[in-house]
Amino acid sequence: MASRLAIIAGYRTPFSRMGTDLAELSADDLGRIAVDALLTRTGLDPEVVDEVIFGCVAQPAEAVNLARVIALRAGLPQRVPAVTVQRNCASGLEALTQAEEKMLAGRGEVFIVGGTESMSRIPLLFNDRASDRFTRLARAKSLLDKVKIASGFRPADFRPRAGLMLGLTDAVSGLNMGETAEVLVREWKIPREEQDAFALESHRRAVAAKEKLREEIIPVFAASERSSEPVRDDNGPREEQSAEALAKLKPVFDRQCGTVTAGNASQITDGAVALLVASEERAHKLGLEPMGFLTASAYVGCDPKRMGMGPLFAIAKLQADHPGKFGPADADLVEINEAFAGQVLAVLRAMDSADFARNALHRDDPLGAPEREILNVNGGAVALGHPVGASGARLVLTALRELTRRNGKRALVTLCVGGGQGAALWLERE
Repeated sequence: MASRLAIIAGYRTPFSRMGTDLAELSADDLGRIAVDALLTRTGLDPEVVDEVIFGCVAQPAEAVNLARVIALRAGLPQRVPAVTVQRNCASGLEALTQAEEKMLAGRGEVFIVGGTESMSRIPLLFNDRASDRFTRLARAKSLLDKVKIASGFRPADFRPRAGLMLGLTDAVSGLNMGETAEVLVREWKIPREEQDAFALESHRRAVAAKEKLREEIIPVFAASERSSEPVRDDNGPREEQSAEALAKLKPVFDRQCGTVTAGNASQITDGAVALLVASEERAHKLGLEPMGFLTASAYVGCDPKRMGMGPLFAIAKLQADHPGKFGPADADLVEINEAFAGQVLAVLRAMDSADFARNALHRDDPLGAPEREILNVNGGAVALGHPVGASGARLVLTALRELTRRNGKRALVTLCVGGGQGAALWLERE
């Protein structure tokens, strides 16, 4: 029997809204903090690590191959290689599944994996005309040439484009992620009130789980003018959140007819997650007690305009690859990343739709939606935030810790992926 990948331990930084508590820290800062805490709290000898694999979507120019920068700054030996992976919102999961693939191929037994994102520090970009003028200005030899080039600048040259908005817009469909959510809520006829109610429940669950979530969070000292105190908690969940407050928010992506607002969408966030994983045999030899095991995984493509339906196709593939296993009904916990409240609600409706199963998934029976009592029990990205490169790893960490608390056995983790993909993982405890 092939070895299983054991997930030994994991820690994360707090998740903080863009421009707030962690805005002063870069993506490599956040990743280094998470890896350093993982090594310190587990007491792992860095010499036994075979490779570091980290996900990041907006990979910063100042830290090329971000995983390598994180590894060296966290004190890993220079001989330990590192690679950065990018699968949009599933980058944190990609790091984990790549570790499994390397283990099965005999290319390592102990890995540090995870994801990081500083959405606060995604840069502004000058247009091509302005960039060309800046280049010519830098190369000009004489003062006269510099004056001539400088006089050619126009006001439009000093209106940079937000890299964040470009990154959140699909290059094929032309829709940004919020617009794809509007497509789903129209097609599945999901009213604004239902989306807001889902968002409110996400906040309530996250607030109620504050002490539980602290078990996976490491305090971060982010020296800034705001505070000299460590950041200990996610700052997205709002204790005072109410249906009335959510109802007052205006649609963001379709201002005339839309229903997706800042309140029922995931928050733009900074944060990082680090996981220690190893082959089952190596974990046993090192005396490491696993939190759980990665049993199966699936990635699949779908319509970029309806990227939010990715979880359905990924779960269907997971079951097709393993007949009779790994359905929502078999799980003790289910985590569906809350890219948008309306997107998750569309997924839940489609899970129970015989027509969707037959026409889109090409199967005889619906997937079957999980009971809400086991879905995102500690809140989701609408409340906690969605640092895109790290979210997949956060879902795994949160699910396994909650399984342990409940003495549960199985968890299904799934998310949609910008660009039209879906990812699903099956986790198990002994």
